[in-house]
Amino acid sequence: MDRFNAMRAFTRIVDLGGFGKAADSLHMPRASVTILIKQLEAHLGVQLLRRTTRQVTPTPDGQAYYERCVSLLNDLDDTESIFSSSAKAPEGVLRVDMPSGVGRLILMPALPAFTDRYPGLEMEVGMSDRPVDLIRDGVDCVIRGGQALDHSLVARPLAQMRQVVCASPAYLERHGTPLTLDDLKRHKVIEYFSATSNKRYGLEFVIDGRDQELSLPKTLATNSADGYLAACAAGYGLVQTPWYHAAEALQRGEVVEVLSDHPQPRLPLTALYPAHRQMSRRVRVFVDWMVELCATPGLLDKPAD
Repeated sequence: MDRFNAMRAFTRIVDLGGFGKAADSLHMPRASVTILIKQLEAHLGVQLLRRTTRQVTPTPDGQAYYERCVSLLNDLDDTESIFSSSAKAPEGVLRVDMPSGVGRLILMPALPAFTDRYPGLEMEVGMSDRPVDLIRDGVDCVIRGGQALDHSLVARPLAQMRQVVCASPAYLERHGTPLTLDDLKRHKVIEYFSATSNKRYGLEFVIDGRDQELSLPKTLATNSADGYLAACAAGYGLVQTPWYHAAEALQRGEVVEVLSDHPQPRLPLTALYPAHRQMSRRVRVFVDWMVELCATPGLLDKPAD
């Protein structure tokens, strides 16, 4: 039995949910994939897959073995890329994950330039605000806004994003436009809470050189960045969000910036990846490109008037 091919076949079956799809993606006959899995289960002495007429799923032993296989196969690919002739032209699958706003507004419009530069890479882009376990989920790199909380990961700073406080025209008509921080006593906020830490975020300003969060009553809370801005446009209250995320709504007049003369903390944007991915050519070229992209004038910060 070729254990290397058996492991690849097994992980592909779990990824795609079936023997036929895995066989097609590996350009192998389905019968050959079936034989490899039978040999692998016999070699290990455990059942790895649970088969029904509708789907194929890993058993508990299979799930544990899958996670180890993903890590080992990724390490092998990374090691080969360092010493092979492809080191200057990375190849293979690059799995990244990022908030939906970053993916939709920053990454996707510019991604063709990256894939044209590295045609050997196959991109898998997850876009959500949910927490991701990079090892378990087989993700190579995540992009996150805010302070990095997992210190076991390598953190590469990408940008310090300008924030804006916004409200809908209808909300401001009902409650008035705040001109000073004291005016905020008459206002309410929409609260954003992190799906990772459950930390709550309201409005924060730089006061006497220090970042200070102001306590205001909330009307609604959400853990979706897109939902956060949508609630603002619907008139539920004030929000504080990165400028790039509100730029389209500001241009359309769905929301209005307020308190622009009062300094606000910059929000870090960071690339995070496991320490053993530091030498991965795929991850390195992607993160370097993200640094280059985030430095584009007017992308993450309001253009100068």
